[in-house]
Parts: sequence; structure tokens; C-alpha cells
Amino acid sequence: MKNIRLKYFDLSLPAITALRECLNAVEKSGLEKALLELVYLRVSQINGCGYCLNLHAKALREAGETNARIDMLAGWKVSACYSEPERAALAWAESLTAITVDGGSDAAFAQLKAFFTDAQISDLTIAIANMNALNRIAISMRV
Repeated sequence: MKNIRLKYFDLSLPAITALRECLNAVEKSGLEKALLELVYLRVSQINGCGYCLNLHAKALREAGETNARIDMLAGWKVSACYSEPERAALAWAESLTAITVDGGSDAAFAQLKAFFTDAQISDLTIAIANMNALNRIAISMRV
């Protein structure tokens, strides 16, 4: 295991607190917590954030999510165990996490409109962006 480069959670406490408060605000937005945790786990898989992988898989298990759904998340596109709203959210999460590839896919955005309100799409987008920020900080500081 690598040593932590900087204890950013102490050095930048107000900024980290704000990012965590953003997570809390999104959780109060009306989006299902299980959906958010699936999205957070998928974003963390893509980014390779080991700390967040453990955190969000554990949260899903504690919320009653099955090991099978957690284990198959990386292959959600070929798995029948995810609902259409979950698929839309996961496609959007992948599109935004790899934003340099397609700039936030119009097709992925259109899928969202069938299942979520504009406010929910906005909150989901903020949740995804925030998780990407937290992943990048944790990875770059070797947490």
C-alpha cells in the first residue's frame, strides 16, 4: 500500500466538508439512496478509487443490496438485473465520468428524460460530478 501523499482531509477541511455536504444535499433531493450508491460505485470503478469502492459497496450491502448486483455492476450493460431507470443513471454516470470521450452523450441524456424529472437529472449530474471530484482527490493523494 502506498503512503498518503497529504492529509488533505485535515489540510483542506472546509473544502472537503463542502464536498461531503454536497453528497448530503443530493441524498435529500428525492433520488433513491440505493440508486445514488450504485452510481457512486460505478463511478468509483471507472476511476479506480479503491477507498470509494469499499465505501460504496459496503453501503449498498448494508442497505440490503445483493452481492450479485454489486458484483455485476461493471457489466451492467449485459446484465438483466438492473432496472431501466438504473440503466439510464448508469449510462449518464459513465458518460460524465468519461466526459472527454463524448462530452456528455445526448443519447444518455435522452434516456434520463424518460425516468427522471429535470430537477432529479440536475441532482444526479451534481452527484456524479461530486463523486468524480472525490475520487480524483483520493486517488491523487493515494488514500
